[in-house]
Amino acid sequence: MVLEKVNCPEDVKKLSGDELKVLAGDVREALLSRLTRIGGHIGPNFGMVEVTIALHYVFNSPKDKFVFDVSHQCYPHKILTGRKEGFLNPDKFSAISGYTNQDESVHDFFKVGHTSTSISLATGLAKARDLKGDNENIVAIIGDGSLSGGEAYEGLNNISEQGTNMIIIVNDNEMSIAENHGGLYKNLRELRESNGEAPNNFFKSLGLDYRYVADGHDINKLIEVFEEVRDIDHPIVLHIHTIKGKGLPYAEKDREPWHYNANFDPKTGEPKTKPEPKEEFGTITFDFLTDKMEKDPTVTFINAGVPMGFGFTKDRREKLDKLRKQYVDVGIAEEHATTFSSGMATNDAKPVFGVISTFVQRTYDQISHDIAINKAPTVTLVFGGTLKGMNDVTHLGYFDIPMISNIPNIVYLAPTTKEEYLAMLDWAIEKNENPIFIKVPGGAVQHSETDVDKDYSNLNSYKVVEKGKDVAIVGLGEFFALGKEVKELLKEKAGIDATLINPRFISGLDENLLNELKQNHKLVVTLESGQKEGGFGTKISSFYGTSDMKVLNVGSKKEFTDEVPYDVFFEENRLTKEQIVKDILMAIK
Repeated sequence: MVLEKVNCPEDVKKLSGDELKVLAGDVREALLSRLTRIGGHIGPNFGMVEVTIALHYVFNSPKDKFVFDVSHQCYPHKILTGRKEGFLNPDKFSAISGYTNQDESVHDFFKVGHTSTSISLATGLAKARDLKGDNENIVAIIGDGSLSGGEAYEGLNNISEQGTNMIIIVNDNEMSIAENHGGLYKNLRELRESNGEAPNNFFKSLGLDYRYVADGHDINKLIEVFEEVRDIDHPIVLHIHTIKGKGLPYAEKDREPWHYNANFDPKTGEPKTKPEPKEEFGTITFDFLTDKMEKDPTVTFINAGVPMGFGFTKDRREKLDKLRKQYVDVGIAEEHATTFSSGMATNDAKPVFGVISTFVQRTYDQISHDIAINKAPTVTLVFGGTLKGMNDVTHLGYFDIPMISNIPNIVYLAPTTKEEYLAMLDWAIEKNENPIFIKVPGGAVQHSETDVDKDYSNLNSYKVVEKGKDVAIVGLGEFFALGKEVKELLKEKAGIDATLINPRFISGLDENLLNELKQNHKLVVTLESGQKEGGFGTKISSFYGTSDMKVLNVGSKKEFTDEVPYDVFFEENRLTKEQIVKDILMAIK
């Protein structure tokens, strides 16, 4: 095993050509060791093994700086930079994150988990280098899927003018997470088919130097090319064609589901345990929207490169047939998707944009300017806005409430159950008045025990589910279920029969109800699956202001956490029902 001899990049440089090829196989085995147990990004990393080995063979990291876009392809880099035990030793798996992290190693320069950032980050590194009079190589590594993000173009445009040493590696595996969409990818195909000689060249049109490498798994060729461009005095794009999932036959064959996977047999790719079938909001959304699309040709579903997250899996997309025109994947371009939906709605279509909460952060300006100011009657479904969602520091999704709900003209809804979600979604599509955002519940699908409202035109009207006194529990969205548990425990522990409220609206207050609570309540408790500061609960705290009403806000602290286990996270934020009841009793003493 050649990998045994590699503990840092300097060790890579000592290997022969034959040993480098063996090393590639060893790296893939190390990847499997970790990925089959705890999961991770499979296809991108398997496809980048040879490129990464060649980079470390030719360049001198960390003096020469590698910037990985989105970090989905950084695992081989981690293995070669002193972190292989995080892939070989199960006891060390948790010590290594799934993304680049400067706290782990001097060979990483940023915590990165969102796409289209590497070129801009690298351009900044290059500018600082030039100002200081240094001479290291700056290498930006970006996948073809990430090129659809506007920031990638902005970075390319800027470095062209900057005109200094920078090497941009475009890892072209002909895929984003799903298939690529957009005119740029027609040009990439032209370049692949012409061995880089096509007269139409996106990169050259920006004034950038360009080279094409047809086989991104030929280590010797990669080394040759990297040596030729090392210490170059101008920006150059190395367009390298790779195979996503290289080395795993099942991942090469079916690339979309093998972008990310976990707990599978390394030989067959079959899951080690088959989960029980269960309801999920993605499938619920797909079924509802395709039915609406069949009945109304103006209803259109939009997503930004992650259709499977909303139930639009590969097999389902292939069966859309006559609904094809009503399905739009804009590629990884949330900003465009938001403004695109505004344009559609303004011209009397009915767009529904599905977006993962952590990626909402990428399109704040468009939401504020292009949707809210214009009161465009769009519908946006926010998935993953939960404290039990992705927990990598770059992918936290629980900042949506402070971010979205405080923009004027936005109506942000929080359903508690499947039935309430579908009623809200149906109303949002048909009402055609305000921009509507819906916070799709996380966790297990809950069901309503009684009929739900079908009309939400009476904005900011909360629903009293159970009347009580002394304490009012306002359980927002998915935390309504927690509110019910708190109510039951509070009655059991202290004999307090609390009022239970489903607020439904995140973006506004039911002032009449809140005033009524003053008559026979001492404390209002707000529960939200998100950051407390600037959140839903703070609106209610502000409303009561200097009145005698006490308010207890329950949610998460204002902080970036990284891979904190859910049970630990909930304990630290006093989010268990036992802790909440204890805090309630302390508040009303």
